[in-house]
Amino acid sequence: MRVNKNTYFKIAFLGLFFLSFFGTLSAQEKEKKATKEAKLFMAEAEEALANDNFALAEAKYREAIAKDPNLADANYNLGNLYYKNNIAEESSERLQESATVAKEKALKHKAFHNQGNAFMAQKNYQKAVEAYKNALRNRPSDDQTRYNLAVAKEKLEKEKQKQKDKDKKDKKDQQDKQDKNKQNKDGEQDKKDKSGDGENKDKNEKPSDKENQKDKKDKDKQGDKKDEKEQQPEQEKDGKNKADQQPQPRKGELSKQQIKNLLEAMENQEKKIQDKINAKKAKGQRSNVEKDW
Repeated sequence: MRVNKNTYFKIAFLGLFFLSFFGTLSAQEKEKKATKEAKLFMAEAEEALANDNFALAEAKYREAIAKDPNLADANYNLGNLYYKNNIAEESSERLQESATVAKEKALKHKAFHNQGNAFMAQKNYQKAVEAYKNALRNRPSDDQTRYNLAVAKEKLEKEKQKQKDKDKKDKKDQQDKQDKNKQNKDGEQDKKDKSGDGENKDKNEKPSDKENQKDKKDKDKQGDKKDEKEQQPEQEKDGKNKADQQPQPRKGELSKQQIKNLLEAMENQEKKIQDKINAKKAKGQRSNVEKDW
């Protein structure tokens, strides 16, 4: 029995259709089964929470998410669990996953709102503002979200101003430090310059000092000569005074000087007489000699 080409293609198409159909049914069944199992884990997690068993509740939520990653409620509940136990960073991450996979705006709104609270706990005001804005996009009428957004904005502005003031202060401190260092360097340089000027001044003043000393010596010599000249008249005056002070001879008496002069005249007279006598004797001797001869 021969089968034409058209019949062959029809059979092949039908086969693929049934395979695809049953495959889709099988995938859907698997998803339903996974979702069902995930919800069972969620129920166990809530039971653990009721008994204040944080560790068990966290583990069960994680198992639920592993079974069905698109289960927004599981991520949302786990995010809230972290937030209540002051694990803000993990909380914001799980709430972001919940908002991403959530299909209903109501759940998206709650996830973003609580994420904003988690960011506020981290003092990450910029991200908190964005989270609250996302929450309002899904539910614009929520007054609590609006209030939280206003608080986040105010804190963000204060933080920016504080950072701005800090940057300004740091810049000023840095500038002051640089100015102080410059002043210290300038002061050290001034000391070096003054020290150098002092040495140069000493060197430059040495010749003039010698000249000054020479001038001083010359002046001293001139002063000594002047003193000597001044002393000579004084000495002459003193001599005259001494002569004047010597006792004057009485009337009719010879002075010492007159006596001295008289004695010298007598001696000279005697010498002259003796010289004449000696001359005559010598002449007499020469005559006798010549006569005999």
